[in-house]
Amino acid sequence: MAKSSQKQPFFGFRGGWLTFWITVACATDMTLFGYDQGVFSGVVVTQDFLRLHNLVGPTKTNLLATVTAIYDIGCFFGAVIAFTIGERLGRKKAILLGTAIMSIGTVIKVTSYSLQQMIVGRIVLGIGNGINTATAPIWQTETAQAKWRGKLVILEMAMNIASFCLVNWINYSLSFVEGSVAWRFPLAFQFVFIFVLFATVPWLPESPRWLIAHGRTGEATKILACIEDKPTTSPVVTAQLHEIQYSVDYERSHTIKWKDILLRRNKDTSDTKTLRRLLLGANTQLMQQFGGINIMSYYMPTVLINSVGLTERMARLLSACNAVSYLMFSSAAILLVERWGRRGLMLLSTTGQLLSFLIITILLRYACWDRLQSPFFFLYFISFGVGMLGVPWLYPTEVNSLPMRTKGAALATGTNWITNFIVVEITPIGIQNLGWRFWIVWTVTNALFLPAIYFFYPETANRKLEDMDAYFRENPSIIVVNDKDVIIAKRPEKYIEQDQEDIRREGVEVRKVGEKISTLTLTVALSIPGKKTKAGSRLRPTPYTDRDPCHAGLEQMFMYLWWSQAVKLPLRRFPNNDVVLPLTAKYYRKMYGDKAMEWPVINNETEEVGVKEEVLGVKKEESS
Repeated sequence: MAKSSQKQPFFGFRGGWLTFWITVACATDMTLFGYDQGVFSGVVVTQDFLRLHNLVGPTKTNLLATVTAIYDIGCFFGAVIAFTIGERLGRKKAILLGTAIMSIGTVIKVTSYSLQQMIVGRIVLGIGNGINTATAPIWQTETAQAKWRGKLVILEMAMNIASFCLVNWINYSLSFVEGSVAWRFPLAFQFVFIFVLFATVPWLPESPRWLIAHGRTGEATKILACIEDKPTTSPVVTAQLHEIQYSVDYERSHTIKWKDILLRRNKDTSDTKTLRRLLLGANTQLMQQFGGINIMSYYMPTVLINSVGLTERMARLLSACNAVSYLMFSSAAILLVERWGRRGLMLLSTTGQLLSFLIITILLRYACWDRLQSPFFFLYFISFGVGMLGVPWLYPTEVNSLPMRTKGAALATGTNWITNFIVVEITPIGIQNLGWRFWIVWTVTNALFLPAIYFFYPETANRKLEDMDAYFRENPSIIVVNDKDVIIAKRPEKYIEQDQEDIRREGVEVRKVGEKISTLTLTVALSIPGKKTKAGSRLRPTPYTDRDPCHAGLEQMFMYLWWSQAVKLPLRRFPNNDVVLPLTAKYYRKMYGDKAMEWPVINNETEEVGVKEEVLGVKKEESS
């Protein structure tokens, strides 16, 4: 028993349980990210922290903004590191590297007794976080089935907000505490998430897509089989391997140098629009940041104190309550992201943000109404949480091709952090010097983003990653609204049909989701030496199978069926009630060698293996 258990990879976890543990690791990574974003909003209004680091008074506003924003510069350089070496390291090693760097940064911050030490700690912490946030969404998308991919990444962002909510309540609780513990404890609490990452990432599987891209097909086959919970010989696994390998080979044969991409020197219209896809992914992050989120998340208590006029404790309490509603509506996105699609959620979210900023600007303009604006800060977070929170992290991992996925995600993450730095740096200065006019800027930016999303962004929901490669190989128009297949959340029929055709070639029938499978009556009686069956038996077939005759047992009989409600192709049943499409001798010799053909095949070779058949009331169709 012990010997067999040692041979099982990933502690024996397969299928859904293996996906669960990968999600735990990725979600913890994004949880740590959310905690980092929220923790400093409470720290910068703690008097002990301000006195110790000499940041008290209005003359220190610019310096305080820099200390806060310098974290984003570290994150930017972390994304650059992921961009340059992430593809060589792989998804797991990159995350472990980022987590180790974050550990060092956390120690430096928690033990800080000077402004210089705090700045260094925030930069180091940011570098690690930049690596992790550029890598974790890719790892999740490349190890998840298409139907779960969007939900899992949005779940991770919901966990991001859960930690943001947690840290806001920690900040509020510590407002009753005096001394350095009020800000050192929340900074040290990050080690909880760091421990979980070190405890899970090392034993989990590497991305099979990354392995195939680096020539490690054998490892990728085993991992895909574990993720799908099927044997390595399953035609489902084989079809995925071939599809990924095709995408890798295609991209390599159409590789474009960065210099040529930027200068648009490529004249080959059969390429997969590398530059366009990179820009689409990166711009989602630009829209997220210039949509105004980090005015709120970094400075919510500061905004409520300086713009609305609340006390410090009340500002912290409202920030914590707001975080709860933020969490609730960001969690709702898990249910909507596949149904409404990425485009739909981005459009809905941006519209809500626009209305929130417009009303806040009007209320701040007239001083007698300024206390009425608090509910619209809540509305902004609700709107942002539904769409623009998670989609900008998901979209770049879906829209970019496999060889460019790491670089594309890193570029998008780098865009996030550099624009994040700009917003965080200018916010305290803007509030202090511009007053209500500062909010006009964010009203205008959200108004500009709406048409950009509507006209230029193709839908990626319910598509396989390879579907996007196929779409961009068709040299599509930049304006996407003229093609219904490009903007609907439902997967286009042409991709479904192509999948069915591909998997038929691998020997497995793939049924459409939700199509009912009826009880069928056997109309064929077969006679094999030593084995007999009765015509007219009623059996209920499974939707599809991964079992081939070699694994069903060479000596066992099978039945040749006609399934009128399926795909109008003859099927085979084996003793375990699995049903498969007919497989030709040519296919099995290619896959398993000549010895695999020792089982009876009902086609034009039937009589050669001595199988006698009788078709009752149904016209027989031969396999090709």
